[in-house]
Amino acid sequence: MFNKIFIEKDIIENQFAKRITDSFKKSTIIEIDNYYDFFGKVKKPYLQKRDNLNLFIANKKGALLKEAPDAYGLSGEPHFYYVHAYNCIYECSYCYLQGYFNSPDLVLFVNHEEILKAIEEEIVKHTKSSDKGIWFHAGEFSDSLALSHITGELPLYFDLFKKHLNAYLELRTKSANIKEIEKIAPSPNIVTSFSLSPDERIKAHDYKTPGLRARLKAIEKLHNLGHPIGIHLDPIIYTTDLEDSYIQLLDQLNEIIPLKDIEYISVGVVRFTKDVYNQVKMNYPESEYFYSELIKGHDGKIKYPRPMRHWILNKVRHLCIERGANADSVYLCMED
Repeated sequence: MFNKIFIEKDIIENQFAKRITDSFKKSTIIEIDNYYDFFGKVKKPYLQKRDNLNLFIANKKGALLKEAPDAYGLSGEPHFYYVHAYNCIYECSYCYLQGYFNSPDLVLFVNHEEILKAIEEEIVKHTKSSDKGIWFHAGEFSDSLALSHITGELPLYFDLFKKHLNAYLELRTKSANIKEIEKIAPSPNIVTSFSLSPDERIKAHDYKTPGLRARLKAIEKLHNLGHPIGIHLDPIIYTTDLEDSYIQLLDQLNEIIPLKDIEYISVGVVRFTKDVYNQVKMNYPESEYFYSELIKGHDGKIKYPRPMRHWILNKVRHLCIERGANADSVYLCMED
């Protein structure tokens, strides 16, 4: 998978780093002082990830937790995300990462004990001042499960959150790689959330990801084992058959897990920053995005006009509720 693996010298003996390098014995290993001196220092086109992908193994420097923006999750409770990796092995045509970093190369961080300490400190601080829950999310800059059988950190995170039932962990994914979670006993405050789109949209835009059938099978397995499930219907891409395609998707989902049993369903439309939009135009010039009416909003994001956007969001939200989802559990993602 990786042509070269760059590893920081002071973590060569780290248990997680060794586990990763042992998984890629054919890759050339190069020792470095600091990943930041190499990663993204020279512009590397996003689509080079198809045949020229490198891996960096490093400690996460700087802030280990970041407060999530409004409408990132269910309202009423604070939300944070932690960064376990940069970039993703998948290639989604709308992915904002293609305009975020200077390189599609992967960075895997291995200082999980420090990240967990920062999470626990935030939980303790919050508990002293509030009786509400607090949320932590993985998957902001990389898929949280795609390489989890190689990285091996999930048991540590489950152990921490099982000690703090007033705190919630969300693992965001498009993967069907649930083999590590299947080994771990479920906890009511640890949610595995899957991004879903109609099958034709996955085939058209979610390159290299597991298809809809594989994701639904993974959801069914985890649900039957007692693991809480979340769903992200995001990003929704407008098509003339949008209503019919989401009816079919929700009916397929309902067959394996009643929508009322899903912890939450987020609904969001495709959206781009200016930089990402320019990258998408360059990388995927034939994409159907450019046959839709997209405008620049007051927040600087390029997206569907407000009336069209709200029609899409409310239509899909209504379809969810109509099929049994609890109204309070369906929220609009990143939408004022």
